[in-house]
Amino acid sequence: MRIQELGYRIRKARRARGLTQAQLARTVSLSRTTINQLENGLFPDIGVRKAQAALEALGLELCIRPAQRTRRPDYVRMACSSASVSYREKLSEGELVRALLTGRIPPRRRPHLRMLLEESPFDVLKGTLDEIGKYARPGRVAGNLLAIAESLGSSRKLQRWLASF
Repeated sequence: MRIQELGYRIRKARRARGLTQAQLARTVSLSRTTINQLENGLFPDIGVRKAQAALEALGLELCIRPAQRTRRPDYVRMACSSASVSYREKLSEGELVRALLTGRIPPRRRPHLRMLLEESPFDVLKGTLDEIGKYARPGRVAGNLLAIAESLGSSRKLQRWLASF
């Protein structure tokens, strides 16, 4: 499970209970900013105790079970591999996910993202957008990728494809 899925589930449960982020934060002794970052998949190291407190306050629990092997491709992993093929330092899945959720390019990763945008098949890009887009507002991830593409000066063909999302 990626942190983005955990955050998505917490947001969904909080909203279903009619709580604001501030109310949940007070209940579990965290800041509203921490809850916001967690819900948006941007809090890199929340810690099990803090995550558990938020889950318990919402009537949820974290379970450990054997991983289910699916035949569905992991597009985020494929995108990171494509982006890193020519570089010694690899683009991590966390860096890619944060970049697509925030629209900000991680330090020293401009070449990686340019490679991803220019060299990856559109199917990998679409799968990555769909995979990460499950945990954000509709269109947010595609819009962020479009902004990244524009800032990197990617091809107009790619920009037109992204704009169609």
